[in-house]
Amino acid sequence: MLASLGFGLLLSAAIRIQFVAAQISIVAGFLPAFFLSGLLFDLGSAPTVIRLVSYLVPARYFVTISHTLFMAGDIKSVLVPNGLVLAAMAVVFLSLSYRKIPKRLER
Repeated sequence: MLASLGFGLLLSAAIRIQFVAAQISIVAGFLPAFFLSGLLFDLGSAPTVIRLVSYLVPARYFVTISHTLFMAGDIKSVLVPNGLVLAAMAVVFLSLSYRKIPKRLER
């Protein structure tokens, strides 16, 4: 969730108009998370380019963790790498959004 929060904060810090930010968040955040997470469609049968792009979507790792926990239980060889990737994405997005957010109020 922190990776998605950081992505949303980065979008809202970069785009000043609320309507445009909402539209871009749908196109850049929701749709890739919906289609490229592996929740609805099997990514193993997707073309190679689509599979490679799906590694940039935080929801892919979250869905993998959720599938593992619900179906197989606590398998650390799946949970730890996916959790580390999500943590790294969260750090990157949150640090970029921290740099982008102004440090003082505008007049």
